[in-house]
Amino acid sequence: MITARRSQLSTAARRQVVTAPSPLYSGDKLTASEFLRRFEAMPEVKKAELIHGIVYMASPVRAKQHGIPDNRIQTWLGTYAALTPGTFAAANSTVRFDADNVPQPDALLMIESGGQAKMGKDGYIHGAPELVIEIAASSVSLDLHEKKDAYRRAGVQEYLVWRTEDQVVDWFVLEEEVYVRLNPAKNGTLQSRCFPGLVLDVPALLKEDAAALLSRLNKSLGKPAHQAFTKRLKKA
Repeated sequence: MITARRSQLSTAARRQVVTAPSPLYSGDKLTASEFLRRFEAMPEVKKAELIHGIVYMASPVRAKQHGIPDNRIQTWLGTYAALTPGTFAAANSTVRFDADNVPQPDALLMIESGGQAKMGKDGYIHGAPELVIEIAASSVSLDLHEKKDAYRRAGVQEYLVWRTEDQVVDWFVLEEEVYVRLNPAKNGTLQSRCFPGLVLDVPALLKEDAAALLSRLNKSLGKPAHQAFTKRLKKA
């Protein structure tokens, strides 16, 4: 009887070893389903992405080049979402586009109901959020090429890249399936086309003046265009 039980336990253990997913490695070529299966089995890994069927693993995060800039962007975006019912912002959230692309953008803003993307039962975002943001330091090449192309193909309407080491902000809008760079106003601000009232004071951002950044945003909130937008979202 004891021998039989040991045999059963041994068989179960062997099955567990056989079915355990392989770890993720940069450069792996996987489908979205297999990528997520392996990613979910590695809770110690905080960021991994699948772009055009290839796995990309994040480098260590430096505070000056990424952590602090990311915090400013999240505060700016979160303030807008808090004062614009019907939208929500998310940080470092996995998004399922298709069988070959599962990015994890640094920040995103989307329409909660009736927009391009939706929250799936699995907790992941499915579809293309209206706005995606990347804080790019060591990842500039990926963010401005392969990932930019993946976002364009998926239909992300606006794509913002803050190149922290270059002190440059690129804001692209999708026009006829092509990303076109937004031109700043005379005062250096950039304004979203999808989200009325979402104004980015680029000079304040680059000067690390968080108070001025939020002050400029608050001035644009509550204006007629923003009020009309929130009313449309409430009806939806």
